[in-house]
Amino acid sequence: MLKEFRTFIARGNVIDLAVGIVIGAAFTSVVKSFVDDILMPPIGRLTGGVDFSNLYVNLSGGHYDSLAKAKAAGAATINYGVFLNNVISFVIVAIAVFLLVRSYDRLRTLEESAPPAETEKDCPYCLMRIPLAASRCGHCTSDVPAGASGA
Repeated sequence: MLKEFRTFIARGNVIDLAVGIVIGAAFTSVVKSFVDDILMPPIGRLTGGVDFSNLYVNLSGGHYDSLAKAKAAGAATINYGVFLNNVISFVIVAIAVFLLVRSYDRLRTLEESAPPAETEKDCPYCLMRIPLAASRCGHCTSDVPAGASGA
């Protein structure tokens, strides 16, 4: 069983997946910082100084000045501001992944649309297709000069 596990782990796809997860985790922290530290402060300022991460609904009935104070008091809260920040983070990650996949697909399409290398030529006498290296046509048996093509 240990040998099978080693074989499984040594596969290229598993290693690629592990690298993707590590890079994804690092990317997530960058996006979270972007949303919390760069994007949300100007949006909060435009909306009159609202700090989205501090928006919540108190279900306990008491009054608390901030979400941190409500949590410290053990109050039950619905933290919709934090949820909004997470939705914005998700949208940014989704757009980044979309742009990456779209770029990859365009590159792959360009590679696939390149014309294949020629492997055949036309016989200059009967115009049938013959291999590039042929010195005699397999259809009309004529000698075909090197590099000759009817096309």
